[in-house]
Amino acid sequence: MSNARAASSHPTRAASSRPTRPAIAWIGLGIMGSPMSENLIKAGYDVTGFTLEQDKLDRLAAAGGTAAGSIAEAVRDADVIITMVPASPQVEAISYGPEGILENARSGALLIDMSSITPQTSIDLAKAARDKGIRVLDAPVSGGEAGAIEAVLSIMVGGEQADFDEAEPVFEALGRTIVLCGPHGSGQTVKAANQLIVAVNIQACAEAVVFLEKSGVDLEAALDVLGGGLAGSTVLTRKKDNFLGRDFKPGFRIDLHHKDMGIVTDAARSVGAALPVGSVVAQLVASLRAQGDGGLDHSALLRGVERLSGARP
Repeated sequence: MSNARAASSHPTRAASSRPTRPAIAWIGLGIMGSPMSENLIKAGYDVTGFTLEQDKLDRLAAAGGTAAGSIAEAVRDADVIITMVPASPQVEAISYGPEGILENARSGALLIDMSSITPQTSIDLAKAARDKGIRVLDAPVSGGEAGAIEAVLSIMVGGEQADFDEAEPVFEALGRTIVLCGPHGSGQTVKAANQLIVAVNIQACAEAVVFLEKSGVDLEAALDVLGGGLAGSTVLTRKKDNFLGRDFKPGFRIDLHHKDMGIVTDAARSVGAALPVGSVVAQLVASLRAQGDGGLDHSALLRGVERLSGARP
């Protein structure tokens, strides 16, 4: 049986495979984490959450979840613990130490880290958790804020098959394409490749937008026809309105994509893979961040192309 499944493939699986749904702790309620946790609540799961921002905890409570006062309180009685934080240092901060997940979760719990971090961080976490009797999956996602809200994320998973099978009903409440990619760290490796493809694609779209506008072409019409041909992509579909309206409200921030491009370039170097185009785009992302645009959506790569083309947005 394939490891890739649509969210609608097994609508009654969670109910039929377990007498009750697992209790879930969710750590990290940001742009992605809040709508994802809310989708689990809609699917019938009891979700206890913790984050540093009170307004995010209030939002979770308003959606039917339970706000915890600490990581320890959130994870103490959880069957499944899901983390969604910005980067490796944050994963390490919430996982280790006397107030962290590993010291406070019960033995036998399943920890699913859905952050985008280095593969080695995931491997190290799985090893440390094993010593505490806690199982781990790395399960980063792709699809951005819209995918999180619509529960159509792609979820790339690293870990043991049995743990993946147990977690699958939870994943099906969050995403549409769910794939076990290999052992611990494999999900993060695939996510790094995903971020490479997305960054290069956004950069190509941004360059096309500037080229079309400077040529006097009707941009909306051009993007419509491009989207219907071989140049079409999920990136173009999702980001078309950002380009047209110069709307760079963050769905996925340049700061985070800068972090991800560092992950993929470092990982590629360690395995001897050349990234000639990816390395250039990584520098363009870094340049945009250095110019103060790190808090904008990654579609703001368009601003960098405009600057290089003579405009100063």
